[in-house]
Amino acid sequence: MGVHFNSCTKLHDHAQMFRNDAAQQGLALRKTPRPTSSGGPENHPAQAMGRHHDLQHKCALARFSILRHNEKSSSARGPSMLEKTQTRKSRPLAAERGAGRIARNRMRIAWMYYVEGLTQNEIADRLGIGRVTVVRNINEAIKQREVKIWIEGDVAECFELEAELKAAFGFKDAVVVPEPVSPENIRKAIGVAAGMYLSDTLEDDMTVGVGWGATLYESLATLAPRDLENVQVISLLGGIVQARKFNPAEFAWQFARIMGADCYLFQAPAVVDSPETREALIERCGLRDIFRRAERLDLAILSVGTMAPSSTAFRFNLISDEERAELLKLGAVGDMLFNFYDRDGKLVDHPVNRRIMSLPLDQLRSVPTRVLASGGNDKVDCLLGAIRLADANVLITNEATARELLLRKP
Repeated sequence: MGVHFNSCTKLHDHAQMFRNDAAQQGLALRKTPRPTSSGGPENHPAQAMGRHHDLQHKCALARFSILRHNEKSSSARGPSMLEKTQTRKSRPLAAERGAGRIARNRMRIAWMYYVEGLTQNEIADRLGIGRVTVVRNINEAIKQREVKIWIEGDVAECFELEAELKAAFGFKDAVVVPEPVSPENIRKAIGVAAGMYLSDTLEDDMTVGVGWGATLYESLATLAPRDLENVQVISLLGGIVQARKFNPAEFAWQFARIMGADCYLFQAPAVVDSPETREALIERCGLRDIFRRAERLDLAILSVGTMAPSSTAFRFNLISDEERAELLKLGAVGDMLFNFYDRDGKLVDHPVNRRIMSLPLDQLRSVPTRVLASGGNDKVDCLLGAIRLADANVLITNEATARELLLRKP
């Protein structure tokens, strides 16, 4: 039995590919628990199976998908009784964290109740809240259709993988999306989850640094439109001459527009001809302001590229075939913001790394929240190096990649 938060569900409202996956896999049983007449669903699946069964046994029998509706649908319904109650009790907290945080707390209670098999009193004691609050959260989760039960054999245990990743790598958060049937959908799946994660995480007065790439571009589809106060979005990498939808300046601008934020663009080519040109552009063309603003980043969202010829850096001839061969000989496994590094997370000693118009990667390590969104079988070594390089503390990836990372962690 596995619980999946919004970031690792089949994402019915946001990604058609997950609906296709569900149709192909088939669902043997779908059931929504009904509250008892006493006002709370006292008998849950874990109790029915017997408390002597452990969590691993339950995981083999069923899974839960916890779905979070986007802000648009939530605003259309209006505030729930739970949200009104929590707002009355703690208006500053609700204003600070927003409806997304309320939903996350509600889903945590649902997990503890339905999967861990804790009683309402045990949950209340652990979280330091009243039993009535627990009952209201459980009833609200059912009312909002955030709890769904599938009884079937082939289960994607994303939530368990998230916990294992956090324990193994020391992440403060991890998001694992169910494995799509088609590998071509991995990038979209991770992007969808990244957009939803960022929608829940961003708050007023934040400064956000954004990288670029195909995966991050997919996140735009699920970013919940916000009108945040005093939020700044800063592009961390220069652009490309050839107009493409993955141009970093375009991504940063679209991201800022959706979030109602100010945008600061890195107005320079991603790769220049010499270190001297790089320094001249920074000092004489107004780019130093970007570096100063980046010193105050609260969150950075990044992706990584492989050394394959189809990767952006090579596909657009920003890095020559000769340079690619030299980088491979030096042990490069991928790039972050076009900075090439090895499996140990160290920048390779090659002239190309001194010609990149990007924020210095060692500066990223001081950013409080460092989100890495990427996945695929070809990116395991790439991700292992990137996690060390940026000291990432949030990972968003797919199920198969998560398992490989755990197996291959030194």
